[in-house]
Amino acid sequence: MLFSRTMLIVHFIDPELAAPMMGSPPANLSGIQISALRLRSGSLFTRGVRQYKQFSIPVGVIGTPYVERLVLVYQNLGNWSTTYYPLPPRYMYLAPVLGLLAYDASNLSATNLEELDIHASEDPISIEFTQVQPVRDAQCVWFDLDGRTNFTKVVSGNKCLTYEQGHFSIVVESTAPSPAPVTQPPPHQGGGGEGLDHWWVCTWWGCIVGVVGIADPVGVEIQ
Repeated sequence: MLFSRTMLIVHFIDPELAAPMMGSPPANLSGIQISALRLRSGSLFTRGVRQYKQFSIPVGVIGTPYVERLVLVYQNLGNWSTTYYPLPPRYMYLAPVLGLLAYDASNLSATNLEELDIHASEDPISIEFTQVQPVRDAQCVWFDLDGRTNFTKVVSGNKCLTYEQGHFSIVVESTAPSPAPVTQPPPHQGGGGEGLDHWWVCTWWGCIVGVVGIADPVGVEIQ
């Protein structure tokens, strides 16, 4: 459904239009954003794309096999992120999944467009998740075209780097701390929060705070 809708948007791109074209998914996929940008392979390699949504594409990006024109398709899966890309146990998303895919744009009226592999031969492609606040132990997750799940380091608090296309997000592993031995609590000294370990986790739909003390750890799961 998502693939066919993306292709429908691509087919309506003006061949002379150099700006991204936005699309609206059907009602049953509300929350997903799709955009397509058509450009020459030579321009992509020599000039890159300074800012395409949250993606910054440097010079030196090569499409394989080579085609004269290609189309870069952007996807923001929003609240459908866990449906299309479920995470391993104990992990949760801090941002929606963002996709960058490439197709042969030589003939946009074709029924099935050929999917291309793009590779950054010099500097990596950068993805900035602007709504994510720095979180300890956060990781970038990358779902490649072969269906593999890969984890990499977050850069500058809210950026992921890649040399290839795929789908990307920032996640955190929710692990419960080891139970502490039962001891007599010290006398209350005021301040209300002393002796408790507070932690914050923020997602694109808000923030939560947990307190580790006598109570069990608090967890959040995206529906």
